[in-house]
Amino acid sequence: MSNENEGTAAPQHPAAPSVPPAPASETQAGAPQPQPASAPVQQPASAPVPPGTEPTQQIPPVPAHPAPGYGQAPNPAYDQAPQGADYGQNQGQGHYGQGPAQGSAYGQGPGSAHGADGWPPPPPTVPAYSGGGHGGWGAPLGADGTPPPKPKGKGGLIAGILVAALLAGGIGGAVGYWAADRSNNGTGSTTISAGNTPKDLKREAGSIAGLASGALPSVVTIEASAGDGDGGTGTGFVYDQQGHILTNNHVVASAANGGKLSATFSDGKKYEAEVVGRAQGYDVAVLKLKNPPAGLKPLPLGDSEKVAVGDSTIAIGAPFGLSNTVTTGIVSAKNRPVASGDGSSGKNSYMSALQTDASINPGNSGGPLLDGRGAVIGINSAIQSAGNGGFGGGQAGSIGLGFAIPINQAKNVAESLIKTGQPVYPVILVSVDLQAKVAGAKISEQGAPVNELVDPNGPAGKAGLKPGDLITEFGGKPVDSGPTLISMIWTYKPGDTVKLTYQRGGKPNTVDITLGSRVGDK
Repeated sequence: MSNENEGTAAPQHPAAPSVPPAPASETQAGAPQPQPASAPVQQPASAPVPPGTEPTQQIPPVPAHPAPGYGQAPNPAYDQAPQGADYGQNQGQGHYGQGPAQGSAYGQGPGSAHGADGWPPPPPTVPAYSGGGHGGWGAPLGADGTPPPKPKGKGGLIAGILVAALLAGGIGGAVGYWAADRSNNGTGSTTISAGNTPKDLKREAGSIAGLASGALPSVVTIEASAGDGDGGTGTGFVYDQQGHILTNNHVVASAANGGKLSATFSDGKKYEAEVVGRAQGYDVAVLKLKNPPAGLKPLPLGDSEKVAVGDSTIAIGAPFGLSNTVTTGIVSAKNRPVASGDGSSGKNSYMSALQTDASINPGNSGGPLLDGRGAVIGINSAIQSAGNGGFGGGQAGSIGLGFAIPINQAKNVAESLIKTGQPVYPVILVSVDLQAKVAGAKISEQGAPVNELVDPNGPAGKAGLKPGDLITEFGGKPVDSGPTLISMIWTYKPGDTVKLTYQRGGKPNTVDITLGSRVGDK
């Protein structure tokens, strides 16, 4: 799957329509002068939204089979996870992470993913007509009865287009009035009235409009700025009445150390905020409003385990800085293993994501993904990108493949962050060979001492796993790569007992493994 971005050619502005010249005299012999034909006018395409929006992570789903270049030598460190969000695929842009994959499959800490410099890039420029000027079509005649000189440059062109539009509107209005007047004087009005039209349009509470109306007051647009001026825009939503806001880590990462954060509600009221805790590996963060308003309404949380493919979804956020934007779609897949980088720290996040075709763009990150009842089932976090934003570069937009962190997982992380300020990760303490071209997660056989490849006192070591074993199932679900294994492990809690299937010498073995824990991001 290519990570290269496809562009779209910049729209060309239409040439000005031709209009007959003004008549030399308004008192020609008797015959009425023909009216100039109205010319269709096309307005220039609107320019792209200004820069500054938080770049929603743009990632490819993890490949089913590792490809050559999938990573470098395994990382012997226990607390490291695979580096690079690409895992041997084509080099990506934005938050893809461009470095080679490398790390451990402990189900632990994130690895590295180097974002493109200068992210987000400035938006492309759209050709604009410059200059001003007067005259052109519809200009008064000079003293000698001739039209004034035609202005040079594009200023005259834009003036002509605007005036032509006004003239066309004026002519249309006059003709319309004349026709209506004759109709009224003759056969009567042709207007048909619907006498039983309701005065007020009532929308059901369960409609998309009703659900959006109920959720928007609890969704905020987050502005993050670092001390050096870098920053961006993202989304979050009210988690509790104490003023905690749930969002993505990569939304607030730039302002986590000495920067500034603010949250603006749908009514335009802005509040300063501070970071309570961040979980880089999960890509979850919790903020706290410094002076929260009274009457905060937390969004209801659903059960992401009960979500079915085909269920309706509603995404709310600030794509490209456009706050209070609502889009709809369906759950197009579940348990999609996804890895992504935050574009600044060079470390990865992993999720077993909900996939949706609701339109998600840069700036939607951290916003809620709602179900058909208006309950939160996920946190919008990443998008698949097939283009480079068009017009010669820039941020890519939605192609119908967005990914959200399941709310069941995000809730567990949020509770830990609120209580202790630190995330807790479940681990099995093995190192996975990311260069292995196999359908599974292979435990590394070299690159470190055996007791570091598989900790004999760790969950996997106690269950009997050894270097060279190939993990093929976890929790009854197939494992096709190291990153997939990590995303699966992180859907559980430390202390959970899970069935793990591995192959040794081609023979399958299934064991029960009790997950360990690791506190904090390393």
